[in-house]
Formats: sequence, structure tokens, C-alpha cells
Amino acid sequence: MKGLFLTHCGQVRNHNEDAGGVFENKSKQPIAIIADGMGGHQAGDVASMLAVDNIKNRWEETEQVENTDEIEQWFQQTIKETNEQIFQKSQENKQLEGMGTTLVAVVIIGDSLTIAHIGDSRLYIARGSQVEQLTEDHSFVNELVKRGEITEGDAEVHPYKNYIIRALGTDAKVDTDVKTLTWQAGDRLLLCSDGLSDKLSQTELAQHITADNEMDEIGRQLVDLANQRGGEDNISLILITHDGSGSEAGEPA
Repeated sequence: MKGLFLTHCGQVRNHNEDAGGVFENKSKQPIAIIADGMGGHQAGDVASMLAVDNIKNRWEETEQVENTDEIEQWFQQTIKETNEQIFQKSQENKQLEGMGTTLVAVVIIGDSLTIAHIGDSRLYIARGSQVEQLTEDHSFVNELVKRGEITEGDAEVHPYKNYIIRALGTDAKVDTDVKTLTWQAGDRLLLCSDGLSDKLSQTELAQHITADNEMDEIGRQLVDLANQRGGEDNISLILITHDGSGSEAGEPA
């Protein structure tokens, strides 16, 4: 397994409210995390960093996990604790009131992907020339699409397309989508904040992340494109390639 994390402030904002990275537990099993913060002045970056730091620290303290049921339970408990921490801090400090963050994270054990997701940061998988979105946005416009009130094309230009209906830390309790899927040698994952997914169509993402280029080149091209198209938001991504190594032990190369 090979992984890359990139983040950029964008062309408009003067600070970065995204956070993320790829980390390992004591058995070298990887977790990848992207969090996109929101809230008052400087509060979004506090929320996203709290989320990433807490999940990272919990994972790094963890011994080897043996099965996906264990990972799913770990995600539910860890995100519950993280939500409580962010919410509590927002209650204690008026400047942080109302802060929250999206979250998309994946634990990779061999050929299994266990995904945790809140908000509109996304996880895509590329296989061959095709790309599929593995997460479902917790957003106002996505609910309208699901109810058949607007089309996916309408959603792309809707004035409330960035309105989130579920976030980490904004309420005392939060529901987390957790599921386990499989991947195979040659597949590539893309985790990203909406600073990227808002600027490139899924077809364009497919053209780049399935290209036969080095991951750092692909990552830089994606960030550059988002910036060239306005870069109004922070831009963060993680690219991970299943290179066929460590499939038995679930360890990165």
C-alpha cells in the first residue's frame, strides 16, 4: 500500500480549516483521515484538528486489529468520544461556539476497507478506468436528490449545495455511517474535502486518478486544477494505491 496526503489553503481563504493524514497503529495497519472544519473565526480549524488528532492518537495506541467487526466498533466508539470532545469545547468557549467538522476515514486491513463518514467530504475508489463514490453526502441538496425533487445536475449548481445536515461536534450526539467493503490490487482510493470535489466532476477525477502517473504528480495536478478554477475553499486529498503488497498481514509497504 502506498499513500499520499496533500492540503492547500486555496486562493481565497487566509487559513486552512482542513486537516488529515495517513497514520499507523502499533502493528503498522493504516488509517487515512480527512476532516473539513466549519464554524466561526478560527473555529473550523480547531474542530478539524481535534477530530484528526483524537482519532490518530486512539489508532496509534491500538494493537493489531483482527477483523472488520472490531474496526467498525472501534470507529463508532472513537468517533462518539471525539464528537463529545469537540462539542464540549464549543460549549466552554464562546469563540468556538457552533464549530464542527466533516469526517471521512478508512482503515485498510489487507483487502478490506472499513469506512467511517460524516458530512460531505468524500471517498472514491478507482478500478480500471472507472471511479465510484463510496460515501453519500450528508447534505441538504443530496436529500433533495434522494427524494427526486432535483436532479444531480441541479445539485451541482444549487445555492445551498454546501449546506451540511450532519457534522461532527455540532451536537451532543452524532450518527456515523460505517461500512466495510473490499478492494483489490491495482485499485486506488481518493479521500477529499469538498474544496476538490466541488471543482472537478467525477469524470475528471477518474481521468486523473486512473492515469499511469506517480501519486504525487496526480495529487499536485488535482490541487492545481481546483485552484485554477477559483480555489475558494481549502483543498485536501489523500491518494492510496493497493500495490498488492501486505495483503495477508494488512501492512503497508
